[in-house]
Amino acid sequence: MRKSLALLSTALIVGSASTALAAANPFSDVPAGHWAYDAVTQLAADGVIEGYGDGTFLGNRNITRYEMAQMVAKALARNPQGTNRAALDRLAAEFADELNNLGVRVSELEKYADKVVWNGKIEYTYTSERLDPAKSGHKYKSNNDGYVFRFEPTATVNDHWTLHARIDAEGDMKDNSSGDFGMVRGWAEGDYDNFNLKVGKQELYTNESGLIFDTEFSGAALTLGNKATISLLAGRLSDDGVAIETADDPSSFQGVNVQYDTERGLYGGAGWYRIEDDDFKSAFYAKGAKEDKANIWSVNAGYKFGSKAALWGAYANNTKADYEDYGWQAELDYGTYGDNPEKGDWGVWAGYRRYGSNLSFAATTDDVLIGTKGWFVGGAYAPFKNIGLVARYFNGEYITGGGDAEKLFGRVEFFF
Repeated sequence: MRKSLALLSTALIVGSASTALAAANPFSDVPAGHWAYDAVTQLAADGVIEGYGDGTFLGNRNITRYEMAQMVAKALARNPQGTNRAALDRLAAEFADELNNLGVRVSELEKYADKVVWNGKIEYTYTSERLDPAKSGHKYKSNNDGYVFRFEPTATVNDHWTLHARIDAEGDMKDNSSGDFGMVRGWAEGDYDNFNLKVGKQELYTNESGLIFDTEFSGAALTLGNKATISLLAGRLSDDGVAIETADDPSSFQGVNVQYDTERGLYGGAGWYRIEDDDFKSAFYAKGAKEDKANIWSVNAGYKFGSKAALWGAYANNTKADYEDYGWQAELDYGTYGDNPEKGDWGVWAGYRRYGSNLSFAATTDDVLIGTKGWFVGGAYAPFKNIGLVARYFNGEYITGGGDAEKLFGRVEFFF
């Protein structure tokens, strides 16, 4: 695209082109009678374009994508509205890679865009479990396949505050039935340089990477710091885990996470959590069946070999429980696969997990069962942009009473 034509298009979108301009002619090669004079002069006055050091504009030269991205970024900073805003948003999406390479994150520009941004995913999951808890010879087999349609809107309040939600629609492919539909999470978030506050029903996924919690809690989470952080958590925990009842009987919950992170090299941290719930009063939890609290401490550590590989582990112990009171996991990850993957992204992982039933109340169970221990392997691949295939396999045994435990997990996920 010719440079003058690109500038005229940008000027029309921003809405700043005019036939009555007070700005002086900034470029020697754009005379007053030139067809693009008004647009070029006004955009120069607005700071959207700069030209070259010799005072020329060189409008007949083909514009590069990086130059166009610079103009889009500067035009967005002027915060146009309505139809002009929508057109610039489409340009920002087209030149997202160039904007990122120029150090202009599109996510930073979104605060000037529409008030609500929608993201989400659709995932189809198949699981097959083969269990023999007491080695009785009467093996239990269970196959399940279902889907989740997840919406995750984000609404901008101002430069620091946003509103978030997660809405899930679930269904069972096996019997062709529809399941729950509702808002799983909803919270307000204030994000400052070294200060982050979340208030509402929000994700609870602590620094042990799913060993204890992968659920939600209602309350507040305050995080201080950047590379080295401390997080304070307090609220009510509602989940259908082993010892925690459903939302009709929420548990009192407090926690602290201290963590040091890095892009390469050693990282690690520690955690502490207190849960109070009458459902803990069980002979299967503590002697005397009078204990109504969980007091959990944890440590985690790892080493990042770069952006593609990491070796890490975590250990946790519940000092109030009498059995299956501790758990640990160790994992080696390699690859580039993650949320919103690019075509060709892939990843593999392998390790060992031990999930004590009186510790891992609401843990991540994609490739392990609560109350079991054993080895696991997994892999993921993106055949197309934002489409991923994930497979996991676990083989182990029950912690108490012996018996075999085996699980196969497969998922197809579509991000949007």
